[in-house]
Amino acid sequence: MAFHSFFFTLLTFSLSFHGIFAVDYQVINEATTTPGGIRFTNEIGIPYTKQIMGTINDFIWSVILQEHNPSDQKPVESVNIYIKEYKGAEAITWGDYINVSSIYLEGYQGDVKWEFTSLLYHEMTHVFQWNGEGQAPVGLVEGVADYTILKANYFPPAFAKPGDGDRWDQGYDFTARFLEYCDGITSGFVAKLNKKMRYSFDIKYFEDLTGKPVDQLWQEYKAKYGH
Repeated sequence: MAFHSFFFTLLTFSLSFHGIFAVDYQVINEATTTPGGIRFTNEIGIPYTKQIMGTINDFIWSVILQEHNPSDQKPVESVNIYIKEYKGAEAITWGDYINVSSIYLEGYQGDVKWEFTSLLYHEMTHVFQWNGEGQAPVGLVEGVADYTILKANYFPPAFAKPGDGDRWDQGYDFTARFLEYCDGITSGFVAKLNKKMRYSFDIKYFEDLTGKPVDQLWQEYKAKYGH
C-alpha cells in the first residue's frame, strides 16, 4: 500500500510538473421552466453538452490552434455554460463563462441540437484563443471562432462562400473564409497567427507568415474567386 501511495504521489507530481491538466466542464440550466430551457432539457441535455464540450476542446487545441504543448495553451481550469433567459445575442462569452439564450433556443427553426453544437464550437474558441491581450481586431477574433465552425463542418447553409465579403476583418464567416485562403498559402496559418497574438497584435503578422501584406492577400483572394 505504501508503494502504491508513493507511486501515485510521484505520478501526480510528474503530471503537474509538465503542465498537464484537465479542463472541468460545468453546465447549468437557469431557465428550466421557460420554453427554451425546456427545449434544452428535452432536445439537448446537460450530459450531451458536457460530452461535446470535451470533444470541441480537443478539436480546438489539436486542429485549430495546434497547441500540443500545454505551455502554449491558455490556462483554463473550467468552462462554464449557463442557459439563461435573455434577449439579444445567441450566446455571450467572457473569460471561461458562456451564456446561451434560452429565448434563442426556443425560437430556432430546425435541429436545435446541431445549432447548439455549432454555437459551442464558436463560443469555446473564444475561451481558448489568444487575442493579443485585446489588441487584435474584433473581426479577426470572431473570424477565428467561425473558422473553427468551418473546419469542424458545423457551418450553416447561409455561411459565407469563398470570396465573399467587403474587407478581411469584416468578421465571422467572411473573415473565416479569408483565413481559410491564408491557410492554403501557409499551412497551419491560423494556429501560427494565434500563437503570435498571445501577447500583442501587429498587422504585419500576416506578412510574416505569408510573405505578403494583408491588403495584397485580400485583393488576391477576391480576384481568385472573381469578386
